[in-house]
Amino acid sequence: MRFFAIAVCLLIGWKSHDCRGAQQSDQTQPTAGLEKDDDSLRFATFNISFNRKNEGQLKQDLAIGTASNPKRIAEIIQRVRPDVLLLCEFDFDPSGEGIANFESNYLQVSQGGQAPIRYKHAYMSSVNTGVDSGQDLNRDGKLGTAGDAFGFGAFPGQYGMVVMSQYEIDKPNVRTFQNFLWKDMPGALWPVDPESQKPYYNDDIRNVFRLSSKSHWDIPINIGEKTIHFLVAHPTPPVFDEEEDRNGRRNHDEIRLLADYVTPEKSDYIYDDQGKKGGLSRGANFVIAGDMNADPNDGDSTLNAAKLLTEHPLINLSHTPESQGGVYYSKEQGKANQQHVGNPAFDTGDFNDQNVGNLRIDYCLPSKTLNIKQSGVFWPEPGQPGAELVIASDHRLVWVDILK
Repeated sequence: MRFFAIAVCLLIGWKSHDCRGAQQSDQTQPTAGLEKDDDSLRFATFNISFNRKNEGQLKQDLAIGTASNPKRIAEIIQRVRPDVLLLCEFDFDPSGEGIANFESNYLQVSQGGQAPIRYKHAYMSSVNTGVDSGQDLNRDGKLGTAGDAFGFGAFPGQYGMVVMSQYEIDKPNVRTFQNFLWKDMPGALWPVDPESQKPYYNDDIRNVFRLSSKSHWDIPINIGEKTIHFLVAHPTPPVFDEEEDRNGRRNHDEIRLLADYVTPEKSDYIYDDQGKKGGLSRGANFVIAGDMNADPNDGDSTLNAAKLLTEHPLINLSHTPESQGGVYYSKEQGKANQQHVGNPAFDTGDFNDQNVGNLRIDYCLPSKTLNIKQSGVFWPEPGQPGAELVIASDHRLVWVDILK
């Protein structure tokens, strides 16, 4: 049965005077070097690592506004000041207390001298992480473990997502794809047992296996008379498996779902959780965002899965978000980074230097129907404003400004 609950304030697209208490201006300009003109909109994605080991722990942690890591995350957001923002790895709770606590105790309070920021609308919903499949997905002979959930997780909603917006979310037309079955994707990259050369998963598993490890969301944002579809996802990491490459193949197809969704001639097979079929119509405005766990050139992804997006003909690829910090730390940390072929300026994550290195795995990609003004990755070099904040997460906030 679908686990789908949304807090009342989130469901109605909450306003600050309804659910928030004291109001703060959201028009203050960001940190120097991140200025945004009035004629542009800033979309962003940020994996903030707000996942906890136990259900309900996150909202308790955020109930007190003194925790150092949430303060750093909030300050980064206050410096960049996105208009529309995806937060990855924010544990879902049906009450909505977690995101409400983060807003009132951190975002709406000045951090490091930055102006507070408030968001007029927010959306969150259930995800597949921690939802038990009833099958032995990891083939360890046990049932009911974190590895047997539709997405790896210790409890339903771990590693969830939240979208926050200064502009109205068209809630009646939000589409979610939590229940879409992997078997219903034509040409799906099902893993194969390397020894027997037979399907890694039996028919019982294939008949219930959901493609999305968290969920895929199409969230229409109303900006004047224009609608921009904020298409968000957080595919499974392409690691923690063996030669069968079950996670790598799933990661590829989770990314492919996004690529197919924006391509009218390829999206007929897709259906949402309400049974509606198809993807976006030709010419629709969209921004694809999320931690895709795949680098176009380096890392362990299968078939360079990120290139399904970074080489997509309907995506505006005129600007690639970059930072000075990515270049600096790639050289400073060395080791695995020395073997990479991708431009380190484009990196968005700082991982184990011994065998992974820094990668570009977080994306904010507008459609060709939208004009990009500027973009960036919040990763300052040492000595630059905000450089001390990036220890808050192994991911960096990625942003893009598009003209209204």
